[in-house]
Amino acid sequence: MKTSLFLFPGQGSQTVGMGKDFYEKSEEAKEIFRQADDLLGFSLSKLCFDGPEEELKLTSNTQPALLTVSYLAYRLLGRQPALAAGHSLGEYSALVAAGSLSFEQALKLVANRGKYMMEAVPPGLGTMAAIMGLDYGKIEEVLKEVSSGLVQVANWNSDEQIVIAGEKRAVEEAMEKLRAPRAVLLQVSGPFHTKLMSPAAEKLKADLDLITIKDPAFPVISNYTGKIMTTAAEVKESLTKQIVNPVLWYPSMMTAGQQGIEVAVEFGPGRVLTGLLKRISRRWPKPPALYNIDDLASLEKVRQAESGG
Repeated sequence: MKTSLFLFPGQGSQTVGMGKDFYEKSEEAKEIFRQADDLLGFSLSKLCFDGPEEELKLTSNTQPALLTVSYLAYRLLGRQPALAAGHSLGEYSALVAAGSLSFEQALKLVANRGKYMMEAVPPGLGTMAAIMGLDYGKIEEVLKEVSSGLVQVANWNSDEQIVIAGEKRAVEEAMEKLRAPRAVLLQVSGPFHTKLMSPAAEKLKADLDLITIKDPAFPVISNYTGKIMTTAAEVKESLTKQIVNPVLWYPSMMTAGQQGIEVAVEFGPGRVLTGLLKRISRRWPKPPALYNIDDLASLEKVRQAESGG
């Protein structure tokens, strides 16, 4: 088997209908959805399959929904990678795949994480914006000049795409000052991955203190450091700190690029992470083959590629 990197998406990749093909054709997928419905006390499966989209987009629903669909896609493939990484919420999916967290633990954690994040900042006070075409150093420099409130880098997605977040007026001031080739306000419910999420981080740390985290069965890259984690202590630190710190996705993928990765597979809806990696991996010694698994047909394609068929 080729040296593989498994990728798990975060909020924004959700779509009505996700997981339905798996559910209709796989008993194992049915069982995972049943487990999720029972643990959460509502029909997550119905929300994933039928929406409504506005309800699925709520942070407290999106997080357990994406975790469930990504995890079951991973389970159905039935292979372990050389390395894994997940974007924000996706870090939980990667850690479930690695056996560091159980599916039950992670589902409860992310359902709470979603609620805590929604409660941390009153609606309308915070926002996020994607900045294209400026480098990280330049953005950091300009953000220090913003005087109307708190604004920080929230996601370093690639060398061309960086997301900033904070108080709405401060984000707007930053956009004016940055004069980026392209800048877009995002439709999100809060300023995620900033210090404004501190109340959520404190509650999440209390939840993490109550559970046993295991060493991952394979290495997982931390959003918080952009480096490889191999111990339970590193996992706990990353999950506690990533909620108030930027997602270092670009450094994470550059770390992966040093590991001889030949194949990268994204589990769940959308192609956000393989899309980013297509651009980032131009800086790798050799770009990997890219795949997505969001239904049984795409799962079969990955299996055939693995067997050389």
